[in-house]
Amino acid sequence: MKDVIIACDFKDAKTTLSFLDLFKTKKPFVKIGMELFYFEGPAIVREIKARGHKIFLDLKLHDIPNTVMSAMQSLSKLDPDIIDVHAAGTTEMMKAAMEGAFRSDGSKPLVIAVTQLTSTSEERMNRELLIQATMEETVLHYAQNAKEAGLAGIVCSPLEAAIVKKGLGEDFITVTPGIRLPDSIKDDQARITTPAQAREIGTDYIVVGRPIIRAENPVAAYDRFCHDFLGKA
Repeated sequence: MKDVIIACDFKDAKTTLSFLDLFKTKKPFVKIGMELFYFEGPAIVREIKARGHKIFLDLKLHDIPNTVMSAMQSLSKLDPDIIDVHAAGTTEMMKAAMEGAFRSDGSKPLVIAVTQLTSTSEERMNRELLIQATMEETVLHYAQNAKEAGLAGIVCSPLEAAIVKKGLGEDFITVTPGIRLPDSIKDDQARITTPAQAREIGTDYIVVGRPIIRAENPVAAYDRFCHDFLGKA
């Protein structure tokens, strides 16, 4: 199912919940990232979940396999709908994450892997990370490793989503940040598209932060992204 995920990159629970109160009858899918989770802890996940929102817990786990498995066991109990790890942690680490994701009732969140951040250009990846393949080749290889490990999908820019879908199938989920309206500020994103372009490419979820949360009318901005990506507000 396709959806627009709002990145709730706020400093604390009060600001976050006040923002979500703006939506009244709507319950948008939200992303909780490091800034909010590290300040408020598990309580903010429980509170937003109790309000009826789906949650993408974006903590990008990346450590030795046993540590990631243990962390995933704790985080999965918070009942997020999606949670991510870093694909650079290797297939072994991702398999450990999957093992830790299962809850006592047999359910689990969708586990996805971050490939290359949308703020990273191919030139910087080559020069600073010493990865000499192209961006598309690198993301596709990371995606193949994630699928081999049993993950549901990856995080990538919309620019790589099409090649991932072609190589790994339509059922392999792509979650894509770096989405901007034609009249939006680019900010620090290097690889971006519009929501309409992301829809044409075939990505499953788009993640939108500043263009919504800093908008003069966040609800109207959210509706516009939904219209352009989903074809409805």
